[in-house]
Amino acid sequence: MSVTYAKMSDNGRLLIPAELRRSLGMQPGASVVIDVADGELRVRSLDAAVARAQAIVRRYVPADVALSDELIRERRQAAETE
Repeated sequence: MSVTYAKMSDNGRLLIPAELRRSLGMQPGASVVIDVADGELRVRSLDAAVARAQAIVRRYVPADVALSDELIRERRQAAETE
């Protein structure tokens, strides 16, 4: 594991070094997800965060089940009863 040091500016901005951005596939202007876990700041690309969320859902929902289809079916049933 390599360690890269950075310095926070006076206004609180932190520059992510280019080498780290490249290794994560982050492009200028890209959205990122930032959170704090176990006292550490974590920065992930939006794509990585979505992929992680999908993996969590897949633990509980079989691969052959489309939650979007179930939601549409439920909404249509609700609309019919109105």
